[in-house]
Amino acid sequence: MKWLKPVIVPNFMSDYKQQLEELLTAAGQNNASDIHLSPGNYPILRIDGRLVPLSDKKILDADTLEGLASALMGEEKKTRFVSEKELDFSYESSQGNRFRVNIYFTQGRIAATLRLVPSQVKGIDDLNLPSIIKVFAKLSQGFVLVVGPNGHGKSTTLAALVDMINKERSEKIITIEDPIEYIFTPEKSIIDQREVYQDTFSFHKALRSAFRENVNVLMVGEMRDYETMSAAITAAETGHLVFGTLHTNSASQTIERIIDTFPPNQQSQIRNQLANTISGIISQRLIPRIKGGLIPAVEVMIATPAVRTLVRDNRPRQIDLVIETSQEAGMVSLNRSLADLVRRKEIALERAQFYSQNPSELKELLR
Repeated sequence: MKWLKPVIVPNFMSDYKQQLEELLTAAGQNNASDIHLSPGNYPILRIDGRLVPLSDKKILDADTLEGLASALMGEEKKTRFVSEKELDFSYESSQGNRFRVNIYFTQGRIAATLRLVPSQVKGIDDLNLPSIIKVFAKLSQGFVLVVGPNGHGKSTTLAALVDMINKERSEKIITIEDPIEYIFTPEKSIIDQREVYQDTFSFHKALRSAFRENVNVLMVGEMRDYETMSAAITAAETGHLVFGTLHTNSASQTIERIIDTFPPNQQSQIRNQLANTISGIISQRLIPRIKGGLIPAVEVMIATPAVRTLVRDNRPRQIDLVIETSQEAGMVSLNRSLADLVRRKEIALERAQFYSQNPSELKELLR
């Protein structure tokens, strides 16, 4: 790549830095969730789930994208990027806005996506999340997962739960993230935030190290492999409260994914460990509101004895029925959440049907 051989002339770098700051400012001013920089396209903002081109800017060519990438990355990150072909990191603009950045190659050219991370950690009520999920922040130990597709607010929900503990309890909290997103301000708790590659080599190494760091609460940004999942389950089993995320679509699918990640000869043991440690699963979607903005539709699974038995007996798909029939225990099915939003005229029926995993059942609920 050109910028890896001769060093870019400083005034050129200054120009790219200015272009970058203009794009970051535009994202903040328009309440965008993301910026997309892709060759052959205008810079694009994602606003309320829609892609909006910045047509007053120039179409991005390879040279401009290399310059913008250089403005985002230092020399160390450039070396890692060329070696690994993609890179996640955080970036703070001159105005103090934080972004989660992913830079990658597409057909040999650079592209990037930047996610705006709000400076304030919002509370559960402010996020329009079900109040029942506050019970997970009151646990002394256990394993709580926030799941859903990419870009649907998992990190934000996780941050709200951790910050609730921070405000209400005196605990030692360690977060392990790639990259660090929300910056927590310690209140009643001690909070150490560790970034993979900067502060530790991997999620599972940081998790194992946490046992020697007198930690009470662990937040794992992403469960990527069975070593990380195994370490997280062990942490929950040994008296810690562990929060994490997975890219799955429901509580039942999450249980299946965790178990299937392990080698066959370990799956029976993991089922038993998971049955003993799982406390709850929150599955969410961010849906465009009729009046603008986004609102979450949320499935909530609470680990009752019936749920634990289904996990132990390898019958995770029956968890869907338990959720549907356990409203008195505080559980919420995704379809009931969607139906409630339609009745309240928060979202259109068509949107609810699009996000439902069982549209025919949703139709029955709305009769």
